[in-house]
Amino acid sequence: MASRRQFLYVAGATLGLAPIVAWLGSPTMANSTSAETFPVQKSDAEWRKALTDEQYEVLREHATERAGTSPLNHEKRHGTFVCAGCGQALFSSETKFESGTGWPSFYKPLDHAVATTVDTSYFMVRTEVHCARCGGHLGHLFPDGPKPTGERFCMNGAAMTFNPEKA
Repeated sequence: MASRRQFLYVAGATLGLAPIVAWLGSPTMANSTSAETFPVQKSDAEWRKALTDEQYEVLREHATERAGTSPLNHEKRHGTFVCAGCGQALFSSETKFESGTGWPSFYKPLDHAVATTVDTSYFMVRTEVHCARCGGHLGHLFPDGPKPTGERFCMNGAAMTFNPEKA
């Protein structure tokens, strides 16, 4: 049985960590792109009008679609994956690979297409990937991808559309 001293020690340590835990789980810290400015700027009402509900939740509210639900995960044609918010070309189909995660994955974005920020939501530290043109949340970057980069850009299909290559 724990002594009173042990109880007070644990309680004090827990209370001392409360601000850190609150900060790590804070959605405002996770959405650090909201304070930045991007070439494409729209009001919240304009974004809501231009996007489907799912696209809005992912691109503007940093949501994640359910794994395995995006048709883009199974897209095999040659072409370009573009931002559903602004049309910015993001990834070539040549860099897409099957990661087994349930989300479209790429080992390299197109030049100057994406930017990254630190995402501290859900008590984790991850690298968030967003569109360099409109700031829309696309997904996350992980260091477990294939050669030549070793990176896995794990993207929400709802954040993108696909433009097939013309024959």
